[in-house]
Amino acid sequence: MTETFAPWPALAEIAEAVRAGRSSARAQATEALRRIELLNPALNAFVSVDAADAMARAEAVDRRVAKGEDLPLAGVPVAIKDNIWVKGRRITQGSHLFADFVAPEDAVAVARLVAAGAVVVGIANTAEFAAKGQTTNLLHGATRHPLDPALSPGGSSGGPVAAVAGGMVPFALGTDAGGSSRRPPAHTGLVGFKPSFGAIPYGPGFEEPFFGISCPCPIARTVAEAALGFEVMAGPSPLDPHSGIVEADGGAEGEVPTLAYSPKWGLDVPVDPEVSACVSAVVELLRRAGLAIVARDPVWPAGAAETGLNPLQHAGLAALYGEAWRKAPERIDPDLGSQISAGLGYGGTEVADALLLSERVAVAAARFFVQEGVDALIGPTTPCTAWPVEKLGPDTIDGVAVGPRGHAVFTPLFNHSRQPAISIPCGVDAAGLPIGLQIVMQRLKDRRLLTLAAQIEAVLAGARLPGSSATA
Repeated sequence: MTETFAPWPALAEIAEAVRAGRSSARAQATEALRRIELLNPALNAFVSVDAADAMARAEAVDRRVAKGEDLPLAGVPVAIKDNIWVKGRRITQGSHLFADFVAPEDAVAVARLVAAGAVVVGIANTAEFAAKGQTTNLLHGATRHPLDPALSPGGSSGGPVAAVAGGMVPFALGTDAGGSSRRPPAHTGLVGFKPSFGAIPYGPGFEEPFFGISCPCPIARTVAEAALGFEVMAGPSPLDPHSGIVEADGGAEGEVPTLAYSPKWGLDVPVDPEVSACVSAVVELLRRAGLAIVARDPVWPAGAAETGLNPLQHAGLAALYGEAWRKAPERIDPDLGSQISAGLGYGGTEVADALLLSERVAVAAARFFVQEGVDALIGPTTPCTAWPVEKLGPDTIDGVAVGPRGHAVFTPLFNHSRQPAISIPCGVDAAGLPIGLQIVMQRLKDRRLLTLAAQIEAVLAGARLPGSSATA
């Protein structure tokens, strides 16, 4: 008989129980390790679990609590994506090139989670170099969807997402350079928050091939939990010259923001009719709840919606790993090899064109909010639900053939804009697969975005969501 597990308590409840002595970090870590042992084989969310290290970390938290430290995440078990440094742990980026790499120090985000009392219980799978929208690699294999192991949760943060959605841990840390911590949460019914670029410091860690658009991201079950993780990790660090301070204002109580609804985010792309119908119905629910919503589409610079930005990632990968690929292409995921090969063929002007386009996207996104007089932009996080695990992405969406990034078109522009974006659950399709709502605000308005997302989450919690047979 398969053992079933009750949902984890809220992060704040876990921490309160540990601080009050009703539980302990050791007990929480033991429970997480038990769940991982029983649940991970079917999902391959975790690629490295060191029980002795996890217990030592938990015991250190218990000692701090006994001394009277008031830790906001006391005893909370967390998963860390396999491209973020955790001191003393093997961190591989899902690549044979780093199969034996042991991180010499913690990334700032990890250090802050640990300082807040969180317990790192394991390292979770990523696409190689976190550079594709499906979580598979030659070193660790494929991560599977918790609702249906025949499907993919997406990527590249599929491991951390499957760890939380699968009930193994209540919180995880991912990264997002094009939607990696928004699309997988959308596919699995979680909350994924990409903060403003620099709001959570990046590194120390691996050099990233995305030219300054990747962000560490909280992956959680509710907006409140994502916000708690954000508050613990946010703030400038002397170790990251791009890190900074976001606005302190979370919005006034009772404030009614104006939302722009864009069904396709201003892009000429196919969207699954069930996704469109779900998000449209959610927009009507929000209108009836009193939110001010207008129909507005952003206008993007030429090339932004096609392949004009691809040279940045491809050239970055080629600069970092091109020589290794030339010497031993069989050691690198063929999908990544294709990107590296393309990057090696670009000239300097093509890369400069892509950098200029990235800046034009940032300007267009910033001007949209000012010119339209809106506070937030909303629409579907993805144009489709989850697809078979053996595929890079769906072959078609709404009967239209799409490429391997056809499922990923609604998220990358907001990496280039450096604006905060969050995905929250908003319904399911006829097969019961989750659909996400993406909400975007102006750069540095992270706390106002989290306030709005919590407000929308509360409206949806009391409503009959599209595709569901009961209230949320």
